[in-house]
Amino acid sequence: MKPIITVVGSIHMDFYIHLPKLPKEDETVVGYEFKMHPGGKGANQAVAAARLGAKVFFIGRVGSDFLGPMLLENLRSNNVDVSYLTVDQSTHTGVAFILLNSRGENMIAVAPGTDSRVSPDDVDKALPAVKSSQALLLQLEIPMETVVYAAKRAWEAGSMVVLNPAPARPLPDEVYRYIYAMTPNRVELAMLTQSNFTQNMGLIEVARMARVLVDRGVRCVIVTLGKGGALAVTQDDALHIPAFEVSPVVDTTGAGDVFTAALTVALAEGKSLADACVFANAAAAIKITRFGAQATPTRMEVEEFIASRRADVKKLK
Repeated sequence: MKPIITVVGSIHMDFYIHLPKLPKEDETVVGYEFKMHPGGKGANQAVAAARLGAKVFFIGRVGSDFLGPMLLENLRSNNVDVSYLTVDQSTHTGVAFILLNSRGENMIAVAPGTDSRVSPDDVDKALPAVKSSQALLLQLEIPMETVVYAAKRAWEAGSMVVLNPAPARPLPDEVYRYIYAMTPNRVELAMLTQSNFTQNMGLIEVARMARVLVDRGVRCVIVTLGKGGALAVTQDDALHIPAFEVSPVVDTTGAGDVFTAALTVALAEGKSLADACVFANAAAAIKITRFGAQATPTRMEVEEFIASRRADVKKLK
């Protein structure tokens, strides 16, 4: 039976400009291609979870401009239930401008628009979905008040709360005890734990930082390491799950969203933390070989990918 997942989060349109290189401060770089794709961390994760086998409800807002109907139709076409998505006439639909170089690296600027107006009332209107869900998935592109409120209501209902703490910002102390799983990258982890970040940070140091969040109440912290895979930390264990190597890398935008969505689907299905991380690594690996934040593989593609590769899980000493 399909797990039910409710996503509360952002939805906006991504405007891509392809460039030979990313600009420096005050530099203008002439690009060679423009594309427009649906985005927003919340919508990215909702689409990914649906493609990977879950029944998904989405709670968020779009504007009454020309972008809103396009984004709604995109969710519907990807089998995401939009019964609880609000059309807000007070401001514009959220947008993101993404500069992408030939190596798949990016720079992103966001104008949140309606994302900044997603409210606790929106969550209350969708409580039937929240209460029926095995998992609630959250990010930080909507107001913090709404994130905390949604996490609390899902926790009260016995739903597993998964938080992708991006973009990085401080979290209220209250919210940690509501969270089952958190998926920061190393930069976000350093910010949340008020630690110094270095590119050469070792796994033992990353695990030590992650345990700070576990001590605050999070059941498991899964740190995404890019090419290094993922590090899953609980009170008792620290497991390193290396990434799958793929080529060519086309676009890393949204890889973290696909990882988080895949992890949530797997955990909601009752998979072990290690198996869930392998599943998430595989989904993210396939995604970065494709263009667009919502270029998520299907469930069958991920399962076939895993079957054809060797997946390692290493316990840190």
